[in-house]
Amino acid sequence: MDSVIGHRGAAAVAPENTLAGIQKAADLRLKWIELDVTLLGDGSAVMFHDPTMSRTTSGSGHLRGKNLAQVVTLDAGSWFSGAFAGEKVPTLLETLTLIKKLKLSLNLELKPNRCDLKLLVEEVVAAIEAAEFPEDQLLVSSFNHKVLVLYRAKAGSRIGCLFESLPRNWKHKARQVGAKTIHLNGKKLKEKNAHDIKAAGYELYCYTVNDKDMADRLRTWGVDGVFTDNPALIA
Repeated sequence: MDSVIGHRGAAAVAPENTLAGIQKAADLRLKWIELDVTLLGDGSAVMFHDPTMSRTTSGSGHLRGKNLAQVVTLDAGSWFSGAFAGEKVPTLLETLTLIKKLKLSLNLELKPNRCDLKLLVEEVVAAIEAAEFPEDQLLVSSFNHKVLVLYRAKAGSRIGCLFESLPRNWKHKARQVGAKTIHLNGKKLKEKNAHDIKAAGYELYCYTVNDKDMADRLRTWGVDGVFTDNPALIA
């Protein structure tokens, strides 16, 4: 991945997990973005972070109680700014198609939100294949280790293990899914852990870093890159 990755697109300057956010990241000349994928109640794979609709759309209620026909009618932009009124919750296939067109690369975070893990993996793999999305422009990550194990059994994409802070068994988990990268909360990372991860041969990325001084400090520890809502500030 790159040294600066747009978090949920470019979340400080456009509504998260939207096509507008992806376009904004491209306008900022980012090479990599991070987005969340989850399932609705009807099994549709959409770009969304939360288990409920209310924070980032005009809707309410849990995703599990919604189908795609309902969700596509929602406004996913006005909460952020009137300039984005009418922005929609995109499907994974729509998202992959745009990212491919813009020649961006994607860290796709699998967000179970209590959905069926096996179905989530099947839908993600199917969309990646349908979009003919380039493997070298994709990295799949998740906090949920079980979904990464299921994904590894189905696909050859690069995998990143995502942790809040580094667990004692992190090497076992990373080996189990053939991970190439480790992703950690930048505020909780300890310098010794950073050195241990790098010494073990993994790339190391930190989220969500919106402070340039923190980004600079993490880089001195060997961190390869940071996820940020505000790419212009960090870059």
